[in-house]
Amino acid sequence: MKVATAGIGLRAGHVLTILKEAMPEVEFVGYFDPQPTHLEMIGEDVPRFDSVEEMLRATKPDLYFVGSPNRFHLEQIRAGLEADVPHIFTEKPVVTSIAETLELAELLRKHGGASRLMVGLVLRYSQHMVDLRRAMAEGALGQIASLEANEHIGPYHGAFFMRDWRRMVEHSGGFMLEKCCHDLDLYNMITASRPKRVASFGGRRSFLPDHAPASNAENEIFHVKKSVWESVDDPFRSDGDIIDFQTAILSYESGASLAFHTNLNVPDEHRRFCVIGTHGMAEGDFVRGFLKVTRRDGSVHADHDYTQGEQARRSHHYGADHMMIDDIAAYLRGAAQELPVSILDALEAGVAALALDEARVAGQVVDLTETWAEFDDFGLKG
Repeated sequence: MKVATAGIGLRAGHVLTILKEAMPEVEFVGYFDPQPTHLEMIGEDVPRFDSVEEMLRATKPDLYFVGSPNRFHLEQIRAGLEADVPHIFTEKPVVTSIAETLELAELLRKHGGASRLMVGLVLRYSQHMVDLRRAMAEGALGQIASLEANEHIGPYHGAFFMRDWRRMVEHSGGFMLEKCCHDLDLYNMITASRPKRVASFGGRRSFLPDHAPASNAENEIFHVKKSVWESVDDPFRSDGDIIDFQTAILSYESGASLAFHTNLNVPDEHRRFCVIGTHGMAEGDFVRGFLKVTRRDGSVHADHDYTQGEQARRSHHYGADHMMIDDIAAYLRGAAQELPVSILDALEAGVAALALDEARVAGQVVDLTETWAEFDDFGLKG
């Protein structure tokens, strides 16, 4: 299994390391990255190439990994499709605009459909979602009526976004897209539909000069998570244009609704969700490690504690990184016919995130009916 990668930063190196553990037959045959920061994770002797196109021509990989900053994804995925690479894995978010979403949809139609691409929307693989899907299949929730959820990250992580290349919308596509596309994908999955209308409010209130730390000890908190490419040192005085809090309201094609809140400066982190259906409810938290499903008569259908056992020891994405790679390994070996999340799911979550930012900036409700009609016209299937 020959693997080539565009981008070899911390995230790419981490995922590729797990892939090698799960698939010892993997051979890293090349990388493209003008500024590699974690080459040691795949091997210092892996050949370096000056362009993606040259790398794909020379190595003819079985799997091509796209782990570069978001703004480069479309052109690098295009190169993989045009080189007829059998399997392409791209990190999320896939692209950074709705226009790019439609451009990629056209490329997928032209080059054999969506099945050639895999995507790193890792939370679909989490044990929380495995167990929630099971409870839903067992009828514990009934028809989904409404949801509330959040993604609250600590100041050390929020500061990383304000110093890293992700602080610039032109590189990342915005915070809602970069960080919360995972969450939006889950709620598309749970409602079995897509957002039809969205509204959003937010801005920046925490990472401003007036709130910069007064002591060196406190300042250290804001430099725990290192950044390299296009980075700056001060998260409170950076040139970034992303927001640090956002509240969103989504109305789905199914009739369900979601209230979602994200904030980059929450000292006691949590990533909570509450799903309320006609026959029961499910409440969980990825960070705090639980899922409880309650029937409408008050009886408990399921009560899971994820703070113990092997999954608790696998810290990255609550153990879901390893679960994702296990599923991908089975898929690549032909032992599984499909994966829990498709590239189309990822594109739909991305459209939702981008529309939420459009609504926030414009101060208006955004209706996605025409966008989905245009997207569906490509006739793609996951």
